[in-house]
Amino acid sequence: MSKQYSLAYLTVNGCSPPEMTYIAARAGYDFISLRLIPMGVAGETPYLPDDKAMISKTKAALKETGVKVLDLELARIVEDVDPQSYVPAMEVMAELGAKHVISSAWTTRRDDRNFIVDSYAEICDLAKPFGLTVNLEFPTFSRLTNLQEAADIVRAADRSNGGVLIDTLYFHYSKVDADELLTLPGEWSNFLHICDVSNEIPDSKEGMIKVARDERLYIGEGCIDFPSVIKRLPHIPFSIELPNAARINQYGHEEHARRCLETAKQHLDHIETRTDNVCQDHTPSLVE
Repeated sequence: MSKQYSLAYLTVNGCSPPEMTYIAARAGYDFISLRLIPMGVAGETPYLPDDKAMISKTKAALKETGVKVLDLELARIVEDVDPQSYVPAMEVMAELGAKHVISSAWTTRRDDRNFIVDSYAEICDLAKPFGLTVNLEFPTFSRLTNLQEAADIVRAADRSNGGVLIDTLYFHYSKVDADELLTLPGEWSNFLHICDVSNEIPDSKEGMIKVARDERLYIGEGCIDFPSVIKRLPHIPFSIELPNAARINQYGHEEHARRCLETAKQHLDHIETRTDNVCQDHTPSLVE
């Protein structure tokens, strides 16, 4: 079964959704992954679901190219944002054909597990009428820093459209054992974020953020053991999240996106995926 690839927002950060669509089509991607819920970080260009002209142009680009939309980001779990505010973006993304939402937790207290579980469950409930799954990611500089913590929240929320998003960068930074992936029910894995990274793990949050936003590597340039990851997951799309400021300056957005896909196909297309859909549930729940 052939692999499918999505062009993630951060890989071509600054390109509008219609522009992303045309870049993805020319480079050979199957999907795009859009950020219509801005994070408010430095250098981010906000694209909002109420921008009717932009959404109309995006629909036209999708229809013209045949590229599809994979996922929406980013439904953050934070104390000062009401999950209800994500509904307009969910509605628009469902209209565009998206199937998934990315979520992550950015709370500031260590005794907030119940709040995270409740917020995640609410996001799942809001997304379900739109046919969207909610995939909880664990950036190592966020509140949830490893696979066990993310899986604990999804398990506790117990929503049929819940899932965990693996990013190979954070997989490496959090030192996940590949066999931990076998503890995940197959239906929790809806797509995979991929990039490569050097073996050295930054010793500060700031260092991790710098790599995550500006210095990810093409597949095959770093230390990620992709066969160990892919063989333990079901057959799912690969979303290439590979921001690299130097490469974009050197090649431009489109050529960078093309090289991301070419190197991914070269190294990953031959790797077989997991064929079962049943987890080996031997991971204890975390109590915080």
